[in-house]
Amino acid sequence: MTETLLKIEGLKTYFFTEAGIVKAVDDVSFEVRKGESLGLVGESGSGKTVTALSVLQIVPKPGRIIQGKIEFKGQDLVGKGEKRNASDSRKRDSCNFSRSLFLFKSTLQS
Repeated sequence: MTETLLKIEGLKTYFFTEAGIVKAVDDVSFEVRKGESLGLVGESGSGKTVTALSVLQIVPKPGRIIQGKIEFKGQDLVGKGEKRNASDSRKRDSCNFSRSLFLFKSTLQS
């Protein structure tokens, strides 16, 4: 069996606004094994970008990962019961992936 590199289980990322709660990502699960590629396809506003931001743990406020498991090579990136947003991750990590995401998105659109 091929090694699982990325495993997402029951991911939920919500945005808490004055108008109410926006469930941008609600119970998403998938796996990516070594040598595989994954494409997220969906309509505008379906949660593709927020899913990617959640995996990278750079969800902008007022968004938060409220539930789910994100594992990379078997290591839990979120932490059991720990909820993070972009500012929490930036405090913890010295690397900021926002620019990398922008470059990646620009390449796909050209």
